[in-house]
Amino acid sequence: MNDLHILIVDDHALVREGLKARLLAEPGVVRVTEAADAGEALKWLDDGPPPALMLTDISMRGMTGIALMQQVRERHPTLPVIVLSMYEHREYVIAAVRAGARGYVLKDSPLDEIVDAVHAVLAGSQHFSAGIADLARGVPASAPQITEREREVLLLVAHGRSNKDVAQRLGISVRTVETHRLSLRRKLGVESPSEFLKLAVAQGWTQL
Repeated sequence: MNDLHILIVDDHALVREGLKARLLAEPGVVRVTEAADAGEALKWLDDGPPPALMLTDISMRGMTGIALMQQVRERHPTLPVIVLSMYEHREYVIAAVRAGARGYVLKDSPLDEIVDAVHAVLAGSQHFSAGIADLARGVPASAPQITEREREVLLLVAHGRSNKDVAQRLGISVRTVETHRLSLRRKLGVESPSEFLKLAVAQGWTQL
């Protein structure tokens, strides 16, 4: 790594400081910028010189890391991103990969693994923590488009509503609800209400 600038996005100052210290000790890393949330990160990216790589958490106040990556993909499409997260749920990994993550490292991993992930991604490869790689394998690196009605169904099912209740609330038939759920399963790779909820939270569509 030569003359590299890395951006860390995390709402925990201790996490940022620990990562910054470790990365600055790595030969070639000359600057590490910190952002406490997605809004601050986007402002910095739009106003400042582009970093070589961004490390971001998923669960942050305001905009989630997934939503941040979607914004980055539109505004700074060549910027590689690694996710640092405490979540190893399949739904979070799927959402991250579809948002463009080149790596996904669990926060309880050794700092050296994060450095390894940075090396791998900057070299054009990918890096996923043990146990995450299998979840990420085969996931297309683009988010499938869902309709507004499908989103409404997803959110209601995610919060425990039955097909009958969803149908009544939306003024559609139970069969139509079932059709939407089948479409969501095919597009998103999730089926149960708990999977819907985890994915909706990861995407920033709802909160726990």
